[in-house]
Amino acid sequence: MREKISELLKLKDPAFIESVLAGFIREELQKAGFSKAVVGLSGGVDSSLAAFLAVKALGNNNVIGISMPYRTSSPSSREDAKLVAQVLGIEFHEIDITPQIDAYYSRFQEADPVRKGNKMARERMSILYDFAHWKGALVIGTSNKSELLIGYSTRWGDSAHDVNPLGDLYKTQVWQLAEFTGVPERIVKKKPSADLWPGQTDEGEIGLTYRELDQILIGYVDLRLSSAELKKLFEPKKVERVLSMVKRSQYKRKLPIICKIAQRTVDKDFLYLRDWGL
Repeated sequence: MREKISELLKLKDPAFIESVLAGFIREELQKAGFSKAVVGLSGGVDSSLAAFLAVKALGNNNVIGISMPYRTSSPSSREDAKLVAQVLGIEFHEIDITPQIDAYYSRFQEADPVRKGNKMARERMSILYDFAHWKGALVIGTSNKSELLIGYSTRWGDSAHDVNPLGDLYKTQVWQLAEFTGVPERIVKKKPSADLWPGQTDEGEIGLTYRELDQILIGYVDLRLSSAELKKLFEPKKVERVLSMVKRSQYKRKLPIICKIAQRTVDKDFLYLRDWGL
């Protein structure tokens, strides 16, 4: 079973997947009447891959990359964001979010790093949507399947998007596809980090490596193994931790729920093409 799980994590035809994801971006934007995309470039592998796919789908003249560092952001993250924009030849903007974040937290100096990190993520998404309106574009999502399943994202922050090409790729698959599509090697190989504070790493916060996490998630989600079955394959405490994160973050994977009191409700019954004017 461990071998089957490892096999499922391998992308057998990355060229086909790249084509499908690029086609998805192009078609979804066209359906909504758009031809341009905005991507937040963090300098990490997820946003870099999203930008590469957007360029393949729309051409480099139709993709805008935006880097939004805070004063404690790693210099290498800023450099890697610029590198991606240079390699792709896309319009690029760097916007320092320090002034607005520090102005807000000057009133709440007791705020912990996670609270500040959430605020930064939402500020960045606010900027992306401002640019999207300005440029007549949609926002490309950069959250992968691993993050979505365990809730490792900020709601209405980095998890927000109009179109997400990466949401059905586990992190280890993102690395594989990024390498295939030509994302610079130094970005593909570096330790994943949301860069929320100096020295912060994703795997350090999660408590597992992404390889361990993805294997457990593949077993649980794709193969539908029970908790007991997973514990025979993986360290029980790690299984419990992963399943707990999946359970606790379910609310992040759902759109806001409307209380139904009428005959036809927007998120429940207003579902036909005719309803939408099509």
